[in-house]
Amino acid sequence: MEKIVIKNLSYSYSAGNKAVDDLSLQVEQGSFVSIVGHNGSGKSTLAKLIVGLLRANSGEIIVDGVQLEDKSLNDIRKKIAIVFQNPDNQFIGSTVEDDIAFGLENRQIPSEEMPEIIKKYATYVKMEDYLKKEPTYLSGGQKQRVAIAGALALKPEILILDEATAMIDAKGKREIFLTIKHMRKDNPDLTIISITHEVEEALLSDRVIVMEKGKAVCSGSPLEVFANKEIREKYKLQAPFLISLKEELKDAGFDVDNLNDIKEVVNYLCR
Repeated sequence: MEKIVIKNLSYSYSAGNKAVDDLSLQVEQGSFVSIVGHNGSGKSTLAKLIVGLLRANSGEIIVDGVQLEDKSLNDIRKKIAIVFQNPDNQFIGSTVEDDIAFGLENRQIPSEEMPEIIKKYATYVKMEDYLKKEPTYLSGGQKQRVAIAGALALKPEILILDEATAMIDAKGKREIFLTIKHMRKDNPDLTIISITHEVEEALLSDRVIVMEKGKAVCSGSPLEVFANKEIREKYKLQAPFLISLKEELKDAGFDVDNLNDIKEVVNYLCR
């Protein structure tokens, strides 16, 4: 089932400079899609168009069969939570607890239900011990975890991560994406769009879309996209560690074509 359908979408910040150029794509309900591409390829602009922060010059965005327009904007936004790269731009509350509560208040969640929800999602992102802390005392990565907790607490149907783990260290990134995997297990219908430069993150998704000059130029499973040297070279994509390792092992004569994760590679080499 198609959760998001985008048809011939275009957007320009200035005349003659299209950030999104006649873009068409579909995102299936319950899928985890990564959108990759270098700076200026239109990834973040696309996220802002989907959530209605920007208005397209032409084309359509359809969510659950409803076209995004002025009269449907509020209803569609209720289905979507978005987390941006810079958490300082998203903090509203004077404490971590208040910040997570802010979105719940906007959704008119009963106040007596909030403490349990806040604690649950703070624990999801390993911030349960910081609920009374002020944002100014948190690191950039900690602030971003709070922003993600606030988004997850809204129980969105669509979660958009716009470089959302950029300020988090490697350990924190692993924890966040384990959290998202847990969320998907709890809610198989959750649709995730991750806009990222991190190829290791993209490797966790079901599908990768490569953007270049506002267009979707390539789409496929992470292994299909990143294992293709021609695609990597053409669009200047880095190979994930798994792909690089498999290529080196294959050059050394090992049969690793059918191995799909590091654990399988390690077990194969041990045998």
